[in-house]
Amino acid sequence: MNFDFWLFQQINGLAGRWDWLDFLGVFLASYFQYFVVLALIVFLFIGKDRGEKMKNMAMVALSIMAIVLARLGITAFLHWAFMRPRPFVAHAVNQLIPYAATESSFPSGHAAFFFALATVVYFYNKKVYPERSRRGWYFLAAAALISLARVFVGVHYMSDILVGALIGVFSGWLVWWLYNLYQNKKAR
Repeated sequence: MNFDFWLFQQINGLAGRWDWLDFLGVFLASYFQYFVVLALIVFLFIGKDRGEKMKNMAMVALSIMAIVLARLGITAFLHWAFMRPRPFVAHAVNQLIPYAATESSFPSGHAAFFFALATVVYFYNKKVYPERSRRGWYFLAAAALISLARVFVGVHYMSDILVGALIGVFSGWLVWWLYNLYQNKKAR
């Protein structure tokens, strides 16, 4: 047995034991994502003045660019290039949510999506609003919870999550780096 499947069994093996934990896992894997996206959208409407609202719009736009690169670019290509059956197709698992068996498990699109979003929010708030840099940590924690819950409910292996998270962090960092490069050239 390989380490990836062993780790999957340790996490997914907790499913089906306690109703409250199953409810939490399903909520985090399937519904919490909407609250995270809504939290990002809220940034479009908050701000003391026009300047702060424009900064928030820039952060949301950069997040969307990172998401598109991570989810619709890199992850979509890897899904096409490497078809890996989902855990519930290859093994007997505790599957708590219905999912299409034909979709590739590797890498996790959810992890790529939410880590791309969280990475931009983290870097943006760290530079533009240092006093509010906790915002980025909240989004990173949410991305981690969503991603781990995907293993718990039986639709991903941990390696799917780790590679998806790396893709998301890389995409978020790349978009942030290009934005800073553009800003620095514009300032000259």
